Amino acid sequence: QVQLVESGGGLVQPGGSLRLSCVVSGSIVRINSMHWYRQPPGKQRELVASITRGGSTNYADSVKDRFTISRDNAKNTVYLQMNSLKSEDTAVYYCNAEVLTYAISNYWGQGTQVTVSS
Repeated sequence: QVQLVESGGGLVQPGGSLRLSCVVSGSIVRINSMHWYRQPPGKQRELVASITRGGSTNYADSVKDRFTISRDNAKNTVYLQMNSLKSEDTAVYYCNAEVLTYAISNYWGQGTQVTVSS
């Protein structure tokens, strides 16, 4: 009923930028918080950035001042602007959202690959 689809990943050189998008679709009453996670090769999934329905944001220390999370509630979309990318940012990036349909549940996207390499 609810699906999240990420886009915008790809290959970029260190110091470059990418913007990820995640569109939520389905039987949506309201989207509460939205999040970006990432999973580097051989490591566990970690929280990168979060944004509340009202627009309050939080970031992991490793991306603070480089990444910006934002959302467009009219389009049910969350974005992650990634600047000054480092090799350590290489990971599969996943979108997560708390969505109210007939109940409140968390949903995950399929992920999009970001590779930072010279």
